[in-house]
Amino acid sequence: MKTYLVYAAAALAEIAGCFSFWAWLRLDKSAWWLLPGMASLALFAYLLTLAEAAAAGRAYAAYGGLYIVASLFWLWMIEHRMPDRWDLTGAAICLIGSGIILLGPRGA
Repeated sequence: MKTYLVYAAAALAEIAGCFSFWAWLRLDKSAWWLLPGMASLALFAYLLTLAEAAAAGRAYAAYGGLYIVASLFWLWMIEHRMPDRWDLTGAAICLIGSGIILLGPRGA
């Protein structure tokens, strides 16, 4: 459970950081948006180191499913665009994959 909380916090930090670049380049916001964006991306990288996984690649792969769900949440809450059934179906499939990667039994 701790790992999923870490992933949720990391996803919000990553999306917020990336959105600052999007806002600067695509929405004509001030370059000052980049400062909190870079801090947010650094926080994202730090948070992923807190995931309970023996290998970085596996931690990042499992994180991907939660990132997709968080991105759709951002779409809905921040950009005010409702995810459609295809978005939600894809997100559900990704969460299942994330759970398999994170919780699957590992051999010696």
